[in-house]
Amino acid sequence: MILDRVFRAIYPLIGLALILAAWQAYTQFFAVNRIILPSPMDVLVASNDNFGLLLRHLWPTLLECVLGFMLAMAIGVPVAVAVANSQILNLTLYPVLIAMQSVPKVAVAPIILVWFGLGIESKLAIAFLVAFFPVVVDTATGLRATPKGLLELAQSLRASPLQVFWKVQFPSALPFVFAGAKVAVTLTVIGAVIGEFVGSNEGLGNLLLTANSQLNSPLAWAALVWLSLLGMGLFGAVALAERIAMPWAKNGGH
Repeated sequence: MILDRVFRAIYPLIGLALILAAWQAYTQFFAVNRIILPSPMDVLVASNDNFGLLLRHLWPTLLECVLGFMLAMAIGVPVAVAVANSQILNLTLYPVLIAMQSVPKVAVAPIILVWFGLGIESKLAIAFLVAFFPVVVDTATGLRATPKGLLELAQSLRASPLQVFWKVQFPSALPFVFAGAKVAVTLTVIGAVIGEFVGSNEGLGNLLLTANSQLNSPLAWAALVWLSLLGMGLFGAVALAERIAMPWAKNGGH
C-alpha cells in the first residue's frame, strides 16, 4: 500500500522533470529569446526574485477563488436538490442553467464589472458563475442515481422524506458532489483570472497582464506557474475534504 502510493507520487514527478528538461534543452539549443519563451531556469529565477510580489498578488486571487467556490457550493447544492426531486423545477431551471453555461464568461465579465465595480465582488461573481454549473449537474446526477433498493428499504422502515434524504440519498450522492466540487474549484481559478483581466489592480491575473505589457515574460510565466500551483492546492484541499467526509471510500466502499 505504501509502496503503491510512493510510485503514484513518483510518476507525475518524473513526467514533470522530463517536460522541464526538454523545455530547458529546447530554449538553450535554439537560443530562444526569453521574451518569446523563457527557460524553466528563467522562470525559477523570476519567481525567486519576485517572491514577495507574487505572494502579495496571490492572496487576492486565493480569496476570490475560495469565496467563489464556497458560494457555488452553498447555492449550487440546494438548487441541485430541488432540481433532482422536482420534475417541474427540473423542466423549468435546467434549460436556464444550460443557457447560462453556454454564454462565454469572458463576454459576461465586462457587464459584471459594470454591475459590481472593480472590487472583489465582480471577481467573486465571475468565479461563482464558472463554478456553479458543474456543482449543480454532478450533484443532481448523484441524487438521481441513488439505488432504488436503498430507497425502498428506507420507505419500508417508514422513514420520513427528510430522513430518506439525509440518511440515504445525500450520502449516496457524495461521490458525485465531490466530483463536481473538484471540477468547480479549479474553474474558480479561471473565473478569478478572467475577472482580474477585465478590471483589477491586484491579483495574479493583473500581475500577468502587467508583466506581459512590460515584455517581462519570465515574470508572466512565473505568475502562470503560481496560478497552476494555486489550482492544484485547491484541488488537493477538496480531495482531502472528500477523504474526511467519505472514510469508507478509502477501502473501496468496504
